[in-house]
Amino acid sequence: MAHVLRIRDLNTRFDTPEGEVAAVNDVSLHVDAGESLGIVGESGSGKSQVFMSALGLLAKNGRARGHVDFHGIDLLSSSNEELNRVRGARIGMIFQDPMTSLNPYLTVATQMTEVLVEHRGLDSEAARAAALRYLEMVEVPEAGKRLDQYPHEFSGGMRQRVMIAMALLCEPELLIADEPTTALDVTVQAAILEVLADVKRRLDTAIILITHDLGVVAGLCERVIVMYAGRVVEQGTVEEIFYAPQHPYTLALLNSMPRADRGAGQELQAIPGQPPNLQRLPPGCAYRERCPVAEARCIEVPALREIGAGRLKACHREQPA
Repeated sequence: MAHVLRIRDLNTRFDTPEGEVAAVNDVSLHVDAGESLGIVGESGSGKSQVFMSALGLLAKNGRARGHVDFHGIDLLSSSNEELNRVRGARIGMIFQDPMTSLNPYLTVATQMTEVLVEHRGLDSEAARAAALRYLEMVEVPEAGKRLDQYPHEFSGGMRQRVMIAMALLCEPELLIADEPTTALDVTVQAAILEVLADVKRRLDTAIILITHDLGVVAGLCERVIVMYAGRVVEQGTVEEIFYAPQHPYTLALLNSMPRADRGAGQELQAIPGQPPNLQRLPPGCAYRERCPVAEARCIEVPALREIGAGRLKACHREQPA
């Protein structure tokens, strides 16, 4: 099966007055039609920058090299005009902060219908009807009335629903969701995840879910990639990651989150220390200084190696985490 998106050897750098920031380091991944892939890690691990790089959305001081293949189109070498034909139409993205992603000077109807007019060639009446349908799909109450309101008239959770509806308007082949449930309470999170799961089933859409919330990943994804300091440190199915983690960082993430199967009285465990400075990455394994099982050989960068079918691990230790 041909991959919907395939990223190979992606490296992203930012030039700053304090020095070069190594935000993404030799990242490779893929996602197939109808598959949900979760990308997890702490803030600053490079999760979002992988896909900002892939879609040509880096800040002016950023640069990326590698290969990003979307149905035979090399996105990294594409012009802005070529990217604009793909972004929004064939690849939808739900950004992390809906308030800064929505134009405060335009009504929701204007912002949603212009997508349909531009990418699907609908007239204004048909575009408005479609916009209303997608707002109802993501359970925005009184959607007909709210179409003509401005973003500041919506709560944070409602703005996030609008962003999800906008990303789905053109029924994209790939949907990239960057922390899509950040502003939502638990019950609304569950509803949004069900919407995304329904889209995946109905349209065979590939979904990439970027999040720090492992519970959200468990509710939607089949495969998981764990990132630390701009690198992939582990990859596996949801079951493998949750019940047989191989990397010490993955285990630390799992131990820091509440779980229903955790024994009574068992305390959550904070990960000691801080993530490394991406301007001055330590030699060897970037997790070494926080790792409880670090060894002398961890002064060398561990290769990301296959330890099973579709199972990857970047750790010198042969034993599980």
